[in-house]
Amino acid sequence: MIQVDELVKRYRATTAVAGLSFIARPGRVTGFLGPNGAGKTTTLRVLLGLDAPTSGRATISGVSFRSHRRGLRHAGALLDAQQAHPGRTAAVHLAALARSNGLPRGRVDEVLGETGLTSVAGRRVGAFSLGMRQRLGVATALLGDPPVLIFDEPVNGMDPEGVRWARSLFRRLAAEGRTVFLSSHLIGEMAETADEIVVIGQGRLLAAGPIQDLAGPSGSLEEAFFALTAGSVDYRAGGAR
Repeated sequence: MIQVDELVKRYRATTAVAGLSFIARPGRVTGFLGPNGAGKTTTLRVLLGLDAPTSGRATISGVSFRSHRRGLRHAGALLDAQQAHPGRTAAVHLAALARSNGLPRGRVDEVLGETGLTSVAGRRVGAFSLGMRQRLGVATALLGDPPVLIFDEPVNGMDPEGVRWARSLFRRLAAEGRTVFLSSHLIGEMAETADEIVVIGQGRLLAAGPIQDLAGPSGSLEEAFFALTAGSVDYRAGGAR
């Protein structure tokens, strides 16, 4: 389970996250929505131990991600499709992560197969399209076979077949009892994939619950999203991430 409790994160004079609380549960795909500058990326970075909170907590299965030496067994994440070194092959990138996390070499072949990258495993990542890099990021997240999976804009750059594949994968992972947490700007895709939605604006919780409840009588998640966030759009440079 992912639990964020009264999370505050400030960068000097900027408050990126302001007392945010929510829960993402096992067996569900939870969507994470908000306008640009809402604080979604900052929340994910704190959750994964990349930034320290100013106050409050963000935990995975009740503990901070930083407390796990072999983090890929605890939670898998895709935050940036450009994270793999362009000079490495996909197989070498995954093998290095497997070694550092005490994972068997066989997991590399398994996740390459699961993400459709077996035929390009020996190709340098720098030659990959964005969609292929996204698949490699998903493979990295799956490598430790973790109970919690976190994805930031996972279908960006994917073709329609790739989007359909990703949607099916996320649903299957949740059906296996895992916690699947998706951050995205694609409201329509979220409506097709998520079971529950967390909406934030200016670092604060605006709404959370089953997608049917948030969509309301109209059944339109898009309409509900714009109504919720109408007063939370910040176009100023240097706002929250």
